[in-house]
Amino acid sequence: MAKKLTQLGQHVAQPTSPDEAVLEAVPNPHPGSDYVIRFTAPEFTTLCPITGQPDFAHFVMDYVPARAIVESKSLKLYLTSYRNVGSFHEATTIAIAKRVIAAVKPKYLRIGGYWYPRGGIPIDVFYQYGKAPSGVWLPDPGVQPYRGRG
Repeated sequence: MAKKLTQLGQHVAQPTSPDEAVLEAVPNPHPGSDYVIRFTAPEFTTLCPITGQPDFAHFVMDYVPARAIVESKSLKLYLTSYRNVGSFHEATTIAIAKRVIAAVKPKYLRIGGYWYPRGGIPIDVFYQYGKAPSGVWLPDPGVQPYRGRG
């Protein structure tokens, strides 16, 4: 974590894949306090691994940091690296969670991947790591189930 940030404040080429993307961390500015950090990605895109057609999702990720927090520019670059990669909804959602866990080792993390319909069926994928510390406020994710055009 003491290493220099390689992306923040610099021009960085878009990673071509999630494996190529660098997810960076910075020290938690309040390591003695339990609090929630929320990242929301309402326009996430990836490709169907079978048809190559685009898939869209709304992601909400909440985590309680320990010693480190995710550097947000690196997270944006990581998430957009999925745009040209084929991956199933379940694999994508869990991979994002596990990558964040590996990068910052949070006390708690939950992610909701609210995927728009594929073949007429929306698929929502949820993952949780750890147990939320007592007294931490975890707001509702705020994403309504898909209801179509009505």
